Amino acid sequence: MTAGLLPEPVAGRVVGPVEVGPVAHGGHCVARLDVGDGGPGRVVFVRHALPGEQVMLTLTDTSQARFWRADATEVLVASPERVAPRCPVAGPGLCGGCDWQHASLPEQRRLKTAVVAEQLQRLAGLTWDGEVEAVPVPDAQADDGLDWRTRMRYHADARGRAALRVHRSSDLVPVPEDGCPIASPRTPAVTGRTWPVDAELVAGGTTTGSSLLVDGRVAATTGDAGGDGGLTETVRGRTYEVPPGGFWQVHPAAATVLVEAVLEGLAPQPGERAFDLYCGVGVFAGALVDAGCQVSGLELGRAAIAAARRNLADAGDRARFSADRVERGLARLPRQTDLVVLDPPRSGAGKQVMREIAARRPRAIAYVACDPAALARDLAVAAQQGYVATSIRGFDLFPMTQHVECVVVLEPA
Repeated sequence: MTAGLLPEPVAGRVVGPVEVGPVAHGGHCVARLDVGDGGPGRVVFVRHALPGEQVMLTLTDTSQARFWRADATEVLVASPERVAPRCPVAGPGLCGGCDWQHASLPEQRRLKTAVVAEQLQRLAGLTWDGEVEAVPVPDAQADDGLDWRTRMRYHADARGRAALRVHRSSDLVPVPEDGCPIASPRTPAVTGRTWPVDAELVAGGTTTGSSLLVDGRVAATTGDAGGDGGLTETVRGRTYEVPPGGFWQVHPAAATVLVEAVLEGLAPQPGERAFDLYCGVGVFAGALVDAGCQVSGLELGRAAIAAARRNLADAGDRARFSADRVERGLARLPRQTDLVVLDPPRSGAGKQVMREIAARRPRAIAYVACDPAALARDLAVAAQQGYVATSIRGFDLFPMTQHVECVVVLEPA
């Protein structure tokens, strides 16, 4: 760009052409924009672009001194992996739910693989040469990245239409008439009718039932959904009750895929002791109990713990659950354990939890992660405590989005 072209950077200004660089964590690519100061160029995080493309940018946030944000609003030279988005409200200034609808599915997985590898290398000093694995929707006719999300959260706009949020904004975009393309067809439809303005709509569906909650109140249920809108899921022959608003993986194959990856990595033996941290309604605890282990589960949510106790009532004293923050509740768990499974929130487990886990010297730890940066930071702490990653797997459980799930097995060095 011409020197001095951006003396007063303003969100909404169109600039370019710009060469798009590599993918970065967060659903965007990195570009550099000449701002006329003689330096290497301002870092810009660009959405709706792909590496190697030449684009025109519309600046969306110039408030930071170190970087700006922008949307690619005109593609001058397209990547061969660029495809037409399947959703009419996917794109700049529209719904923020999908980050990569403009990329082919193989390219999406390559981008996610690159992000995981970069985060592990930069934050944990680990070299990963694996690939993010495809996880098809069960019984789907095609692996097209659509029709998978079994829990959807909508908001009613000022006209009472079901809507989704714009990226990094409270603005709303109405859901297409045919519904959200990534939503499972088992979730209740929310288009074609008017909702109370500003209402929150939570739609969930399984193979055996569905529920729709409006501002926390049950509006409709089908099948075996509970009167409170809770749903039932089945993993490896064991049934789990999930209370309204309770956590469950949103891809219909996710729970089974992750449980099998954890069991393969830990190889639990009858009689071993195990912790299930951030246990939710007890899905990993159930798998460990069925493998013959004695399990202690810990989770902050009291409704989830109540459900976990019901879900594993048949295990008797082989499964014990406590409702508490993991950072605090760990102190009350046994001082020794053979195995640990942890599935922390997006922010990760943190130094305290990782150190306390390592202090118990389990023979193996399975870390289930939904954020590669938080995962890498926690793996760096584990390495300081003498635990190394012996297996790292990535799973594409959130097609069309930037999100990726990883399962890492740690063992004493």
